[in-house]
Amino acid sequence: MTRAAYYKWLNREIPVNELENQRIAEKIEEIHKESPDKGYRRIRDDLERYHDIYVNDKRVLRICRKKDIKSTIKYANNGCTRQAKNPQYLAENILQVGNL
Repeated sequence: MTRAAYYKWLNREIPVNELENQRIAEKIEEIHKESPDKGYRRIRDDLERYHDIYVNDKRVLRICRKKDIKSTIKYANNGCTRQAKNPQYLAENILQVGNL
């Protein structure tokens, strides 16, 4: 990058879209602090419903990625298999494979 291009960029006027993204990012951070389990879709719903900010969910996702905002994932342990270290039923060894 040339020196002239760097100084031109440094002293530029900040675009309107970038200012609006900063404003949206502040609101997103507030929503995330209140409830960190919300993902970008629910954050966009909150922006629309409570803050009257109508944006696309892709824009919210891009801002969340830039600010490193991620929802906390809640896992439901509804697996059908049992843990090997705590079996509830041990089957009898009918084949007797070990004693040939």
